[in-house]
Amino acid sequence: MYHIIDLHFMEYKHAIASFLIESTEGPILVETGPYSTFEHLKAGLKRHRYEPEDIRHVFLSHIHFDHAGAAWTFARNDANIYLHPFGVNHMHNPDRLVASATMIYGDQMDTLWGKMERIRRENLIVCEHDQIIEIGDQTIRSLHTPGHAKHHTAWQWQDIIFTGDTAGVKIEGGPVVPPCPPPDISLEDWMNSIDIILSKKPNALVLTHYGEVQNPTIHLQELKEILYDWAYWIKEKWEGGLSNEQITPLFVRYIAKQLKDKGVSDLGIKQYEVANPSWMSVAGLVRYWKKKLA
Repeated sequence: MYHIIDLHFMEYKHAIASFLIESTEGPILVETGPYSTFEHLKAGLKRHRYEPEDIRHVFLSHIHFDHAGAAWTFARNDANIYLHPFGVNHMHNPDRLVASATMIYGDQMDTLWGKMERIRRENLIVCEHDQIIEIGDQTIRSLHTPGHAKHHTAWQWQDIIFTGDTAGVKIEGGPVVPPCPPPDISLEDWMNSIDIILSKKPNALVLTHYGEVQNPTIHLQELKEILYDWAYWIKEKWEGGLSNEQITPLFVRYIAKQLKDKGVSDLGIKQYEVANPSWMSVAGLVRYWKKKLA
């Protein structure tokens, strides 16, 4: 059994989660969320009778702030941080990550994400594709799943897979949508990663945004369809000469209509936007087309 810890990002329910697995060697954490939600994470651990200092093993899907921003707090207590090889240098020295994010978010940086501090290399455990990690009585398999980010890993545990962002965003029973931030979006890699997940025949997927999803095959087929729908919608606008700033409000309305047509409430639409900002997907997919068509 595993436990979902809602991190109440920006005080919204079901935007970002961490996941707790118990083992004979102590608790294991999958995803940390950003440092801005650390108090919610701490409270969630406490509800299961743990303190942050009890966490000895942390598995990160990738190094974006909303998934890995608080990892340093656990490494400071000498926890092992398991991640993709491409993420190690950035977690050891996050200066470039922080500088890049600060350029984007400006004075909202602390409110959204909080600080990220360096992690000693000896605490960063590189996991290769299809590698098995044994912790007490638990076994976790590393699945390299680029597409959303080149440093993305999904984690298979028992008959479920913690998918990070590879299986998209799905909130309150709404439709799945793809998070597409710059700079690494690759539709080709993403399709391959979805096929890798399906090849493991999981009974369920666990999404960081948000929670457990049954019927993985149906869910992932819907994700493929909406990913291509968004990508080609944005391509048409970009090729028509519109800037990112001009495309974004049009895209916000396009997504809102899609969600409303699927029965998502106005509050639900806001939750989707918090978990997966429209302007990020515009920026990421425009960058993808620029690289692909150059």
